[in-house]
Amino acid sequence: MSVDASTSDDLQTQLREALAVIAQRDEQIAEMATVGAYRAARIKVLEAQLAAMNRALYGRRSEQLDPAQRQLFEEALEEDIVAMQTELETLKESPSVPRRQPKRLPLPEHLPRVEVRHEPASCACAQCGNALTSMGEDVTEQLDCKPAEFFVRRHIYPKYACRACETVTTAPSEASVIERGRPAPGLLAHVLVSKYADHLPLYRQQQIYQRSGVELARSTLADWTGAAGVALMPLVDAMKADLLQRSVIHADETPVSLLDPGAGKAARAYLFAYCATDGAPITTFDFCTSRSGEHAKRFLGAFRGHLVVDDYSGYKALFTEGITEVGCWAHIRRLFFELHAAKASAHAEPALRQIAELYRIEAQINGLDPPERLARRQREARPVLDAFGQWIDQLSANVSPNSGLAKALAHTRKRWPALVRYVDDAALPIDNNPVERSIRPIAVGRKNWLFAGSKAAGERAAAIMSLIATARQNGYEPYAYLKDV
Repeated sequence: MSVDASTSDDLQTQLREALAVIAQRDEQIAEMATVGAYRAARIKVLEAQLAAMNRALYGRRSEQLDPAQRQLFEEALEEDIVAMQTELETLKESPSVPRRQPKRLPLPEHLPRVEVRHEPASCACAQCGNALTSMGEDVTEQLDCKPAEFFVRRHIYPKYACRACETVTTAPSEASVIERGRPAPGLLAHVLVSKYADHLPLYRQQQIYQRSGVELARSTLADWTGAAGVALMPLVDAMKADLLQRSVIHADETPVSLLDPGAGKAARAYLFAYCATDGAPITTFDFCTSRSGEHAKRFLGAFRGHLVVDDYSGYKALFTEGITEVGCWAHIRRLFFELHAAKASAHAEPALRQIAELYRIEAQINGLDPPERLARRQREARPVLDAFGQWIDQLSANVSPNSGLAKALAHTRKRWPALVRYVDDAALPIDNNPVERSIRPIAVGRKNWLFAGSKAAGERAAAIMSLIATARQNGYEPYAYLKDV
């Protein structure tokens, strides 16, 4: 078979084109191999960095950081972790596979909706020019906010005169926390919540208000805070009276700083926290210049119910005067967890499992009527406690007396009568967590509460924090609550 010149030229052209395509594909394969190697190496680096950051965020916390620094550190870590996870997902996913979007919660229904309508530029069809007819609408929602908005509330009191007797009548003046003062209740509540709930010291609030064009001296804000604290004292006294009528009270204490102008440095003071959860929850703080147990004795007065506490010796004298001690299993769990986290003892894990079983039972009986709750505790928790006590006694005889495990076992056995008391009374809690949750925010804002060298100033701050903590416990937003009271 003969091949003419034109056919030969066509074949040569097709061959060159085929070779060019093969060369191009070889380049693409080489490039893909390079990209693949880079992706694999990058994934390996990111996974190592992500593991290190997770260890820093969720591992044992550094004792060198105060709570405020720790919070900022954790926020930065969380941002980096999310960024790395996003990059890892991008590298690991095939380009043809769409990324899975996380399930988003709907925007809160209680928020007001501000509608922004987007109409087409023309009412005529861009294709044919005919008039457009409405066929419905698409709606998307975005969460938005605006900074604190100041306004002036003008109180107008019309005056009316009687023509017959010339008596002048006006509406009574609205009560004000600060007599003849300028701050409305809403602004006072905002200042208090910003300081004691959001941990914003007054100088930072002053800067924020300046950005809105409102000049408020720090001394003015301090005066308002002090006056509000005095005005709220009667309400806190009533809360205390209600608290002391309860049968079970939780107690704990935490250090705060007391600025001593005479000494030129900060001294240590304490906030004692007292909480009751039977009925409407109440938390009250008592500002004290020391940690002495005399402060608790003074505060509790004639109270003769059950007091849930840790092992602080300051409370011991109370238990010889008609108050019954109740222990905290969360405190005991913490002792064994620290041993477990430090890998200091293989026996810590069995202890944690037995304590977890006690909490599992409590979770199941939560909300039951007292008689049924007591029956379940006796039937289910009592055997666990008996077995745990025997385990402690047997193990205590075979461990080094100077070990961390021996100390944890001895502490648990010493606290045993107070720890098991809850199983015989449906009204008693298993731990002291309610009051610990109340004092936890104080650690974050501790540096903002340098009281001006007087016990009275500390007491006013304690009153404000009592109302904020109680509002939160009852499900109220602190700002709305303080503004209303």
